[in-house]
Amino acid sequence: MKARKQTRSNEAKQGVAVPGSAVPSRPVNTPENSSTTPDYHALLAEHAALKQRLQASDQEQQLALRKYRRGQELRPYQAELIRMQQCLERQGRKMIILFEGRGASGKGGTIRRITQYMNARRYRVVAFGKPREAERSQWFYQKYVREFPSAGEILLFDRSWYSRALIEPVFGFCSQTEYENFLRGVKGFEKDLRRQGIILIKLYFSVSKAEQARRYAQRRQDPLQSWKLEEADLDAEEYRDAFTEAKRRMLQHTHSYQSPWTIIRSDDKHLARLNAIKFILSQIDYEPLDPGLERFPDGNIVVSGATELERLEACRIRKLSS
Repeated sequence: MKARKQTRSNEAKQGVAVPGSAVPSRPVNTPENSSTTPDYHALLAEHAALKQRLQASDQEQQLALRKYRRGQELRPYQAELIRMQQCLERQGRKMIILFEGRGASGKGGTIRRITQYMNARRYRVVAFGKPREAERSQWFYQKYVREFPSAGEILLFDRSWYSRALIEPVFGFCSQTEYENFLRGVKGFEKDLRRQGIILIKLYFSVSKAEQARRYAQRRQDPLQSWKLEEADLDAEEYRDAFTEAKRRMLQHTHSYQSPWTIIRSDDKHLARLNAIKFILSQIDYEPLDPGLERFPDGNIVVSGATELERLEACRIRKLSS
Protein backbone atom coordinates (compact mmCIF):
# COMPACT_ATOMS: atom_id res chain seq x y z
CA MET A 1 0.00 0.00 0.00
CA LYS A 2 2.79 2.28 0.91
CA ALA A 3 4.59 1.39 -2.32
CA ARG A 4 1.54 2.27 -4.45
CA LYS A 5 1.27 5.70 -2.81
CA GLN A 6 4.94 6.32 -3.48
CA THR A 7 4.52 5.36 -7.17
CA ARG A 8 1.50 7.64 -7.59
CA SER A 9 3.44 10.47 -5.99
CA ASN A 10 6.38 9.99 -8.34
CA GLU A 11 4.11 9.85 -11.41
CA ALA A 12 2.35 13.03 -10.37
CA LYS A 13 5.69 14.81 -10.01
CA GLN A 14 6.65 13.69 -13.53
CA GLY A 15 3.38 15.09 -14.96
CA VAL A 16 1.88 11.70 -15.74
CA ALA A 17 -1.90 11.54 -15.40
CA VAL A 18 -2.84 9.34 -12.53
CA PRO A 19 -6.37 7.89 -12.20
CA GLY A 20 -8.30 9.75 -9.57
CA SER A 21 -5.90 12.68 -9.50
CA ALA A 22 -6.13 16.11 -11.17
CA VAL A 23 -4.23 16.57 -14.45
CA PRO A 24 -1.43 19.07 -13.89
CA SER A 25 -2.04 22.27 -15.79
CA ARG A 26 0.52 23.49 -18.33
CA PRO A 27 0.66 26.98 -19.83
CA VAL A 28 -0.69 27.17 -23.39
CA ASN A 29 1.95 28.27 -25.89
CA THR A 30 0.21 31.29 -27.53
CA PRO A 31 1.71 34.22 -29.45
CA GLU A 32 0.80 36.51 -26.54
CA ASN A 33 2.78 34.71 -23.87
CA SER A 34 5.25 32.65 -25.88
CA SER A 35 8.93 33.38 -25.73
CA THR A 36 8.91 33.04 -29.56
CA THR A 37 6.53 36.01 -30.12
CA PRO A 38 9.19 38.18 -31.89
CA ASP A 39 9.87 35.33 -34.35
CA TYR A 40 6.15 34.93 -34.98
CA HIS A 41 5.69 38.61 -35.84
CA ALA A 42 8.82 38.58 -37.96
CA LEU A 43 7.37 35.70 -39.99
CA LEU A 44 4.12 37.62 -40.45
CA ALA A 45 6.01 40.70 -41.66
CA GLU A 46 8.14 38.60 -44.01
CA HIS A 47 5.01 36.93 -45.40
CA ALA A 48 3.32 40.31 -45.99
CA ALA A 49 6.43 41.71 -47.69
CA LEU A 50 6.71 38.64 -49.92
CA LYS A 51 3.03 38.89 -50.85
CA GLN A 52 3.49 42.57 -51.73
CA ARG A 53 6.54 41.80 -53.88
CA LEU A 54 4.66 39.06 -55.71
CA GLN A 55 1.75 41.40 -56.39
CA ALA A 56 4.10 44.12 -57.66
CA SER A 57 5.90 41.58 -59.83
CA ASP A 58 2.58 40.40 -61.26
CA GLN A 59 1.59 44.00 -62.07
CA GLU A 60 4.95 44.60 -63.75
CA GLN A 61 4.52 41.46 -65.83
CA GLN A 62 1.02 42.52 -66.87
CA LEU A 63 2.30 45.98 -67.87
CA ALA A 64 5.21 44.46 -69.78
CA LEU A 65 2.85 42.05 -71.56
CA ARG A 66 0.47 44.87 -72.49
CA LYS A 67 3.37 46.98 -73.77
CA TYR A 68 4.64 44.04 -75.82
CA ARG A 69 1.21 43.38 -77.34
CA ARG A 70 0.80 47.02 -78.25
CA GLY A 71 4.23 47.05 -79.82
CA GLN A 72 3.32 43.99 -81.85
CA GLU A 73 0.12 45.68 -83.02
CA LEU A 74 2.13 48.67 -84.27
CA ARG A 75 4.81 46.65 -86.09
CA PRO A 76 2.96 45.91 -89.36
CA TYR A 77 2.05 49.60 -89.67
CA GLN A 78 5.62 50.65 -88.93
CA ALA A 79 6.69 48.30 -91.71
CA GLU A 80 4.22 50.05 -94.02
CA LEU A 81 5.78 53.39 -93.05
CA ILE A 82 9.13 52.07 -94.26
CA ARG A 83 7.53 51.02 -97.56
CA MET A 84 5.89 54.45 -97.85
CA GLN A 85 9.24 56.12 -97.14
CA GLN A 86 10.89 54.07 -99.89
CA CYS A 87 8.14 55.06 -102.31
CA LEU A 88 8.63 58.76 -101.56
CA GLU A 89 12.38 58.37 -102.02
CA ARG A 90 12.00 56.65 -105.40
CA GLN A 91 9.60 59.33 -106.60
CA GLY A 92 11.67 62.18 -105.16
CA ARG A 93 8.66 63.56 -103.29
CA LYS A 94 8.75 65.67 -100.12
CA MET A 95 6.55 65.30 -97.06
CA ILE A 96 5.99 67.58 -94.07
CA ILE A 97 3.96 66.40 -91.07
CA LEU A 98 2.95 68.94 -88.43
CA PHE A 99 2.28 67.80 -84.86
CA GLU A 100 0.35 70.29 -82.76
CA GLY A 101 -1.54 70.10 -79.46
CA ARG A 102 -1.40 70.96 -75.81
CA GLY A 103 1.42 69.90 -73.53
CA ALA A 104 1.34 66.19 -72.67
CA SER A 105 -1.02 65.43 -75.57
CA GLY A 106 1.18 62.67 -77.00
CA LYS A 107 2.93 64.40 -79.90
CA GLY A 108 6.46 63.30 -79.05
CA GLY A 109 5.54 59.69 -78.31
CA THR A 110 3.72 59.39 -81.62
CA ILE A 111 6.67 60.85 -83.51
CA ARG A 112 8.98 58.29 -81.90
CA ARG A 113 6.70 55.40 -82.92
CA ILE A 114 6.44 56.72 -86.47
CA THR A 115 10.20 57.06 -86.94
CA GLN A 116 11.27 54.05 -84.83
CA TYR A 117 12.22 51.83 -87.79
CA MET A 118 12.47 54.38 -90.58
CA ASN A 119 15.65 54.99 -92.53
CA ALA A 120 17.24 57.72 -90.39
CA ARG A 121 18.95 59.26 -93.43
CA ARG A 122 15.61 60.03 -95.06
CA TYR A 123 13.69 61.73 -92.25
CA ARG A 124 14.26 64.52 -89.72
CA VAL A 125 12.46 65.69 -86.59
CA VAL A 126 12.54 69.42 -85.87
CA ALA A 127 11.42 71.09 -82.64
CA PHE A 128 11.88 74.80 -81.90
CA GLY A 129 11.82 76.33 -78.44
CA LYS A 130 10.67 79.73 -77.28
CA PRO A 131 11.11 82.42 -79.99
CA ARG A 132 14.45 84.22 -79.78
CA GLU A 133 14.76 87.98 -79.94
CA ALA A 134 16.94 87.79 -83.07
CA GLU A 135 14.11 86.06 -84.93
CA ARG A 136 11.73 88.98 -84.39
CA SER A 137 13.37 90.94 -87.22
CA GLN A 138 13.29 87.97 -89.64
CA TRP A 139 10.56 86.77 -91.96
CA PHE A 140 8.38 84.68 -89.66
CA TYR A 141 8.62 81.49 -91.75
CA GLN A 142 12.37 81.80 -92.30
CA LYS A 143 13.52 79.36 -89.60
CA TYR A 144 10.95 76.78 -90.75
CA VAL A 145 11.75 77.05 -94.46
CA ARG A 146 15.43 76.60 -93.61
CA GLU A 147 14.58 73.09 -92.38
CA PHE A 148 12.36 72.05 -95.30
CA PRO A 149 12.91 68.55 -96.74
CA SER A 150 14.91 67.70 -99.81
CA ALA A 151 13.63 65.29 -102.46
CA GLY A 152 12.60 61.93 -100.98
CA GLU A 153 12.74 63.20 -97.40
CA ILE A 154 10.13 63.33 -94.62
CA LEU A 155 10.18 66.21 -92.14
CA LEU A 156 8.28 66.00 -88.86
CA PHE A 157 7.70 69.25 -86.93
CA ASP A 158 7.14 68.76 -83.20
CA ARG A 159 5.18 72.03 -83.05
CA SER A 160 5.46 74.16 -86.12
CA TRP A 161 4.63 77.60 -87.49
CA TYR A 162 1.24 77.12 -85.84
CA SER A 163 2.89 78.05 -82.55
CA ARG A 164 2.10 81.58 -83.74
CA ALA A 165 -1.62 80.66 -83.59
CA LEU A 166 -1.54 78.64 -80.35
CA ILE A 167 1.31 79.09 -77.88
CA GLU A 168 2.63 82.54 -78.75
CA PRO A 169 -0.62 84.52 -78.35
CA VAL A 170 -1.57 82.65 -75.17
CA PHE A 171 1.76 83.25 -73.44
CA GLY A 172 2.46 86.68 -74.89
CA PHE A 173 5.31 85.68 -77.21
CA CYS A 174 3.87 87.72 -80.10
CA SER A 175 1.82 90.88 -80.55
CA GLN A 176 -1.86 90.89 -81.48
CA THR A 177 -0.95 92.30 -84.90
CA GLU A 178 1.56 89.50 -85.55
CA TYR A 179 -1.06 86.96 -84.50
CA GLU A 180 -3.77 88.36 -86.78
CA ASN A 181 -1.35 88.66 -89.71
CA PHE A 182 -0.46 85.00 -89.32
CA LEU A 183 -4.09 83.86 -89.37
CA ARG A 184 -4.68 85.85 -92.55
CA GLY A 185 -1.52 84.77 -94.36
CA VAL A 186 -0.87 81.12 -93.50
CA LYS A 187 -3.25 79.73 -96.11
CA GLY A 188 -1.29 81.46 -98.86
CA PHE A 189 1.98 80.12 -97.46
CA GLU A 190 0.66 76.55 -97.44
CA LYS A 191 -0.77 76.97 -100.93
CA ASP A 192 2.76 77.71 -102.14
CA LEU A 193 4.00 74.52 -100.46
CA ARG A 194 1.42 72.43 -102.29
CA ARG A 195 2.26 74.17 -105.55
CA GLN A 196 5.85 73.01 -105.08
CA GLY A 197 4.68 69.41 -104.68
CA ILE A 198 5.16 69.15 -100.92
CA ILE A 199 2.79 66.74 -99.17
CA LEU A 200 1.54 68.57 -96.06
CA ILE A 201 -0.22 66.71 -93.24
CA LYS A 202 -1.48 68.69 -90.23
CA LEU A 203 -2.24 66.72 -87.06
CA TYR A 204 -3.65 68.16 -83.83
CA PHE A 205 -3.52 65.94 -80.73
CA SER A 206 -6.47 66.56 -78.42
CA VAL A 207 -6.16 65.45 -74.77
CA SER A 208 -8.82 65.86 -72.08
CA LYS A 209 -8.26 68.04 -69.03
CA ALA A 210 -8.27 65.08 -66.63
CA GLU A 211 -5.81 63.02 -68.68
CA GLN A 212 -3.50 65.99 -69.18
CA ALA A 213 -3.45 66.58 -65.41
CA ARG A 214 -2.66 62.90 -64.80
CA ARG A 215 0.25 63.01 -67.24
CA TYR A 216 1.63 66.20 -65.70
CA ALA A 217 1.51 64.57 -62.25
CA GLN A 218 3.34 61.54 -63.60
CA ARG A 219 6.03 63.73 -65.15
CA ARG A 220 6.58 65.59 -61.89
CA GLN A 221 7.09 62.32 -60.01
CA ASP A 222 9.30 60.59 -62.57
CA PRO A 223 12.84 62.04 -62.84
CA LEU A 224 13.22 60.38 -66.24
CA GLN A 225 10.32 62.48 -67.59
CA SER A 226 11.04 65.75 -65.78
CA TRP A 227 12.69 67.22 -68.90
CA LYS A 228 9.24 67.23 -70.53
CA LEU A 229 8.02 69.86 -68.08
CA GLU A 230 8.79 72.87 -70.22
CA GLU A 231 8.03 76.37 -69.00
CA ALA A 232 4.96 76.70 -71.22
CA ASP A 233 3.70 73.27 -70.19
CA LEU A 234 3.89 74.19 -66.50
CA ASP A 235 1.49 77.06 -67.15
CA ALA A 236 -0.73 75.19 -69.59
CA GLU A 237 -3.29 74.08 -66.99
CA GLU A 238 -3.83 77.67 -65.86
CA TYR A 239 -4.31 78.87 -69.44
CA ARG A 240 -6.39 75.94 -70.68
CA ASP A 241 -9.45 78.03 -71.59
CA ALA A 242 -7.31 80.56 -73.47
CA PHE A 243 -5.62 77.72 -75.34
CA THR A 244 -9.02 76.26 -76.25
CA GLU A 245 -10.12 79.58 -77.72
CA ALA A 246 -6.84 79.85 -79.65
CA LYS A 247 -7.43 76.35 -81.02
CA ARG A 248 -10.97 77.29 -82.09
CA ARG A 249 -9.79 80.39 -83.94
CA MET A 250 -6.94 78.45 -85.55
CA LEU A 251 -9.34 75.86 -86.96
CA GLN A 252 -11.76 78.58 -88.01
CA HIS A 253 -9.13 80.46 -90.03
CA THR A 254 -6.72 77.75 -91.21
CA HIS A 255 -8.76 74.58 -91.83
CA SER A 256 -9.71 74.14 -95.48
CA TYR A 257 -10.39 71.40 -97.98
CA GLN A 258 -7.01 72.00 -99.62
CA SER A 259 -5.09 72.16 -96.31
CA PRO A 260 -7.18 70.37 -93.67
CA TRP A 261 -6.57 69.77 -90.01
CA THR A 262 -6.96 66.25 -88.63
CA ILE A 263 -7.73 65.82 -84.93
CA ILE A 264 -6.32 62.83 -83.03
CA ARG A 265 -8.13 61.99 -79.78
CA SER A 266 -5.14 61.13 -77.61
CA ASP A 267 -6.38 60.16 -74.14
CA ASP A 268 -5.39 56.59 -75.04
CA LYS A 269 -1.77 56.92 -76.17
CA HIS A 270 -1.62 53.60 -77.99
CA LEU A 271 -4.80 54.16 -79.99
CA ALA A 272 -3.67 57.70 -80.82
CA ARG A 273 -0.32 56.45 -82.13
CA LEU A 274 -1.83 53.56 -84.07
CA ASN A 275 -4.51 55.68 -85.73
CA ALA A 276 -2.16 58.57 -86.48
CA ILE A 277 0.05 56.12 -88.39
CA LYS A 278 -2.98 54.69 -90.18
CA PHE A 279 -4.06 58.18 -91.19
CA ILE A 280 -0.64 59.07 -92.59
CA LEU A 281 -0.55 55.84 -94.60
CA SER A 282 -4.04 56.53 -95.95
CA GLN A 283 -2.88 59.87 -97.38
CA ILE A 284 -0.24 58.41 -99.70
CA ASP A 285 -0.78 56.34 -102.82
CA TYR A 286 1.92 53.66 -102.65
CA GLU A 287 2.22 49.90 -103.16
CA PRO A 288 1.59 48.43 -99.69
CA LEU A 289 3.69 45.70 -98.14
CA ASP A 290 0.52 43.95 -96.93
CA PRO A 291 -2.49 44.78 -99.15
CA GLY A 292 -4.85 43.18 -96.61
CA LEU A 293 -3.78 45.42 -93.73
CA GLU A 294 -6.46 47.87 -92.59
CA ARG A 295 -5.04 51.33 -93.26
CA PHE A 296 -8.06 53.47 -92.48
CA PRO A 297 -8.22 54.94 -88.96
CA ASP A 298 -10.90 54.62 -86.31
CA GLY A 299 -13.47 57.40 -86.73
CA ASN A 300 -13.79 57.71 -82.95
CA ILE A 301 -10.08 58.55 -82.67
CA VAL A 302 -9.42 60.48 -85.87
CA VAL A 303 -11.78 63.40 -86.50
CA SER A 304 -11.82 66.06 -89.20
CA GLY A 305 -10.96 69.63 -88.29
CA ALA A 306 -14.42 70.73 -89.44
CA THR A 307 -16.12 68.36 -86.99
CA GLU A 308 -13.91 69.54 -84.16
CA LEU A 309 -14.63 73.17 -85.01
CA GLU A 310 -18.38 72.49 -84.84
CA ARG A 311 -17.93 70.95 -81.40
CA LEU A 312 -15.89 73.91 -80.15
CA GLU A 313 -18.42 76.39 -81.53
CA ALA A 314 -21.26 74.57 -79.76
CA CYS A 315 -19.32 74.58 -76.47
CA ARG A 316 -18.58 78.27 -76.88
CA ILE A 317 -22.25 79.13 -77.48
CA ARG A 318 -23.34 77.10 -74.44
CA LYS A 319 -20.75 78.84 -72.30
CA LEU A 320 -21.81 82.31 -73.48
CA SER A 321 -25.49 81.58 -72.87
CA SER A 322 -24.99 80.17 -69.38
